[in-house]
Amino acid sequence: MDLKRPLRLKNKIQEYNWGSKTAIPSILGLPAPSKNPMAELWMGAHPKAPSEVEIDGRWVRLDKLISDEPEAVLGKKVASKFCNQLPFLFKIIAAEKPLSIQAHPNKEQAINGFERENRLGIPLDALERNYKDKNHKPEILCAITRFEALKGFRNIEEIVYLLKSSVPNSLREEIEILERDGLKPFFSAIMNLKGKKKEEAISELLLNSQKLKNDPIFSLVLRLNKHFPKDIGIFSPLILNIYVLEPGEAIFLPAGELHAYIKGVGVELMANSDNVLRGGLTHKHVDVKELLNIVRFESSPIQKIKPIASGKIEVIYPAPVEEFALHKISLREGTSFSSAEDRAVEIMIVLEGNVKIDIPETERHMKLKRGNSVLIPSIMPKYLLSGNATIYKATVPL
Repeated sequence: MDLKRPLRLKNKIQEYNWGSKTAIPSILGLPAPSKNPMAELWMGAHPKAPSEVEIDGRWVRLDKLISDEPEAVLGKKVASKFCNQLPFLFKIIAAEKPLSIQAHPNKEQAINGFERENRLGIPLDALERNYKDKNHKPEILCAITRFEALKGFRNIEEIVYLLKSSVPNSLREEIEILERDGLKPFFSAIMNLKGKKKEEAISELLLNSQKLKNDPIFSLVLRLNKHFPKDIGIFSPLILNIYVLEPGEAIFLPAGELHAYIKGVGVELMANSDNVLRGGLTHKHVDVKELLNIVRFESSPIQKIKPIASGKIEVIYPAPVEEFALHKISLREGTSFSSAEDRAVEIMIVLEGNVKIDIPETERHMKLKRGNSVLIPSIMPKYLLSGNATIYKATVPL
């Protein structure tokens, strides 16, 4: 089996109802609008939707290839460190509608939760299942288009001010809890609102949001209510920081940080996991008790990732994790990019333009266009990229 060359990828598309019918088809050169919303393009070896690679004229599942040739594909260090598993999952995400408010577990929580639900006999595909695997899910999101998101708690003084501006009557007790006891008891009280009390709080919020709709915070409350009428999650813009990312800007989401993607197209890179605990803006399973166990209840200031230049053509988006690193390569006519000699496995996707991959040692080459993606096995010799293209690359830091 010849693995000393780039291998074309065929990737699975997840058709969730919040997805776009135009964004991913446009990138992949498929007919648009698509019949169903295309929400995520998965590039990786997650058992839920593994990519396939083209080898000798046939398509082979990436997880099977890695199982057969772990060191050649991943690299010796990565294969040893991550038990012969690809440690990341690479995605294109296209949000036309808001996603659920959610958080992801850390490694210990994921292992304990997965084993606990197995002992309870909850099937992996059950709607009430929280833990689909034993892995944590820190992630980076880098905007391709303007991207709106909610991430991390505002400071308490700010939340109190916004609540007193919009729900001074219906949530008087909850505001006092926040001022006296802090974020966790307050958030628990909000998530457990029921019946008439919940209806009154939402009605008061919507009434005052109409009066304050020129403020982006309350404008977003009204937008969220259109998608999820009378869902407790419409309070989230008052509680969480609002982010607006311009193309090329990125954020990092650690385990336990409450967040929600609102609208936009982006590149997403994460540890190889599909564990999600939801807390609103969803018709799916919400487990408030478990969510309260994994969320980190601390205020976090708005902070975007500052990319680090690696030469004139490549930037790296730093993240405090060992499973993945996100790189962006911007080629223009007359420029070229030379890879490192010693590197781990890489997955690349071309988002704009055309690129040629040359392998000087073997005199091989491959041409890629917008929407094409490839696996670069670790065993492949040093390569050169040339053309006029924007490429995003996922790899494992050595």
